[in-house]
Amino acid sequence: MPLRSEPLSFYRDENRKRAGRRKEFLLWLLYTFIAVFIAVIFVRTFGLKVRTAGASMEPLIMSGDSVFVNRLSYIISSVGKNDVIAFYPGGNTDVHPYIKRVAGMPGDTLQIENGILLINGFPDAGQSSDEPLINEGILSQPLTLGDHEYFVLSENKKSIEDSRSAAIGVVRTEYIIGKVWFVIGSDSGRTGFIR
Repeated sequence: MPLRSEPLSFYRDENRKRAGRRKEFLLWLLYTFIAVFIAVIFVRTFGLKVRTAGASMEPLIMSGDSVFVNRLSYIISSVGKNDVIAFYPGGNTDVHPYIKRVAGMPGDTLQIENGILLINGFPDAGQSSDEPLINEGILSQPLTLGDHEYFVLSENKKSIEDSRSAAIGVVRTEYIIGKVWFVIGSDSGRTGFIR
């Protein structure tokens, strides 16, 4: 009798091993599916990838680069000076989102004199003196921002595709999609966090 029980126990052990491997594989498959599902939901809910067009944000973001926008950032915190934001100009969601840097905050009075951005009567500390703003646009006269209004500028000081243009104007809080936090360069090869 002991000789007959050995082959049966061998087959039972093999069956247990196979069942264990199947269970392990199915668990791995389940965990992978859950991880991918959570990642897709997270990106669709809180993230947005935008491909840039035009040279207005050069050299920070080159034309054709892709940027990632954190949609959750301004639900948790508020917009900060010098943040790079994505927004719909005039709140028009039918157009491509614009990417610009916040220069003026609610309550600020802004004006451009001799190529220098003045905020509340003082030169903007973030503006390089060797890069004058060529066109004053709507800032040829003092402009005071209301509640929930922001003034945005291009990185490329020669471009007027920003709040200086009456076509874009001030950016209201409800027009803002989120904070731009990462860039992936297509032709430039530059990839990294936005500061």
